[in-house]
Amino acid sequence: MNLYPDRIRALTLDLDDTLWPIWPTIGRAEAVLHAWLAAHAPRVVQRFDPAAMRAAREAVAHERPDWAHDLSALRRESIRRLLAAADEDEALAGPAFDVFFAERQRVDLYDDALPALQRLAARWPVLALSNGNADLARIGLSAWFRGSLGARELGVGKPDRRIFDAACGRLGCAPHEVLHIGDDLALDVRGALDAGMQAAWVRRGDAVHDPAVPCWQGPDLLALADRLGA
Repeated sequence: MNLYPDRIRALTLDLDDTLWPIWPTIGRAEAVLHAWLAAHAPRVVQRFDPAAMRAAREAVAHERPDWAHDLSALRRESIRRLLAAADEDEALAGPAFDVFFAERQRVDLYDDALPALQRLAARWPVLALSNGNADLARIGLSAWFRGSLGARELGVGKPDRRIFDAACGRLGCAPHEVLHIGDDLALDVRGALDAGMQAAWVRRGDAVHDPAVPCWQGPDLLALADRLGA
């Protein structure tokens, strides 16, 4: 499985869909945003249903690939465009985004996430490494991390090697001394392996081993903690 626990000096850990399911979280946040707009910019919800609002956000992402590393900017701009199209005050984009962002931090952890994180963090320094915009302090998990590095901060996201190199530098470790843990084959696993790191692929609901991928593969973080002897 190409996993060498005796060589590991630190961990990097993906957040969305590794510690919690992201789409239920986003769905709730979009519903809260829709309700806020109904109260403060009613012409927006009269003209755009939730599906149309999501399509507007996707349109911004398509038009602004240079913002791919900054999900907050994409969301804020999509709200501004909706307000403008509905002849509402574009200045409401800021407070509307704040409402969305606060709800986005209300995540439902997978059952294994916190106990596994506690075990792993007791043995190794853990750095959050995410393309998303989760706030560990607001979520209540910052105590288990030495810090975080996001695509927005660096200007590039996974699987770009630069974000993995920056994470290793921040941890003071060589790439082969760091294990990256995540759920996405392309972004997390192949990105980390290409950067010379070890990788662990958390495959929730799909734990069939793929022998073509040279890394540890398992159904959850507790299985990984057991394998590492944490």
